Amino acid sequence: MMVTYSPELTLRTSLSTSPLFQTVIEALGKVPIVRLNKIHPSCQHHHLYLKLESCNPGGSIKEKNAAYLVNEAEKQGLLRAGGTIVESSSGNFGIGLAIVGAIKGYRVMIVIDAKTPVTTRRMLTAYGAKLVEVPLSAADAQGSMQVARMAKAQELAANIADAWYPCQHKNPSNTDAHELWTAREIVDAFGGAPDAIVIGVSTAGQLGGISRYFKKYYPQTRIIGVDVAGSAIFGTPRHPYKMTGLGLSFVPPNFDPQVLDAAYSVDDDLAFSVCHALAKQEGMLLGASTGAIVAAALADAQRFTQPQTMLLLNPDRGDRYLETVYNADWLTGQNIHILPSSDLMTAISQLSPVSLDLVQSQVSC
Repeated sequence: MMVTYSPELTLRTSLSTSPLFQTVIEALGKVPIVRLNKIHPSCQHHHLYLKLESCNPGGSIKEKNAAYLVNEAEKQGLLRAGGTIVESSSGNFGIGLAIVGAIKGYRVMIVIDAKTPVTTRRMLTAYGAKLVEVPLSAADAQGSMQVARMAKAQELAANIADAWYPCQHKNPSNTDAHELWTAREIVDAFGGAPDAIVIGVSTAGQLGGISRYFKKYYPQTRIIGVDVAGSAIFGTPRHPYKMTGLGLSFVPPNFDPQVLDAAYSVDDDLAFSVCHALAKQEGMLLGASTGAIVAAALADAQRFTQPQTMLLLNPDRGDRYLETVYNADWLTGQNIHILPSSDLMTAISQLSPVSLDLVQSQVSC
């Protein structure tokens, strides 16, 4: 059943007074879900809740994928004691693998590129990961490094004894953690299902797993996908963008446009502006992709006169973006403008969904 909002609505019936876990892996997914109240006038009519996956031990939802895929690789004999995990990552999945590797005793090598922020590099090395950098000269015409990084990771894995390359971008099991864990966490929290769930596409792991669960058990829940403008996934025009956490130079194999009830493409200016507004008005310092997800949710809510209860998936926290999204000098250097409140309201009201026919045609190509 869908949840009807009332002031007495509580998201959890009880909280353990002694949440003891053997490792941080067991603590994954034990995160709060918090309502948005002040960022936009529509929050007084609609009921938007952020699932703060930023509160996972390492600060992002990708730790779930990392823990699940490592466990499956061990079961299948792909990863053995003393082995090496090799992956291409712009940040969060690599950090997740580094955390799991530290707990389980694996070497971890993460392929990054020249655009990887200093904070991300320091986090990876702090967890014990070795970094391998791909030069900017390997970028494609739009400045994307993803294909070059993936090729380097595959090369490394092929030449290192007992190496395993999970390849989050193409691994069909990348969705499973979110069908098994994240989707059920949402249902448990709401005592049923919200009217809509808003999810960043990225590698389509979160989107694929959550949508599979809800289309089966709660098909009335709308699934809304969000990507960054300039990405290839929705078939909108390609161009460079500064967002990390969203956007690919290709359509990931796990992406199925048939699960979408709406799709939104959000540019850097709008996404980053929403991030700043969340910090100043809601007290939440969150990652760049969350700005895009919140902007899309607010735009979509305005399409409905009846109050909507919406779950928004927050992928990561904002401290790893202090040198970029929250750095005035960096923003100026990148020609990114943080919109004042009135202009932000206008930009959200003017944000329209991408044609699902266009999204479908891109996947069919």
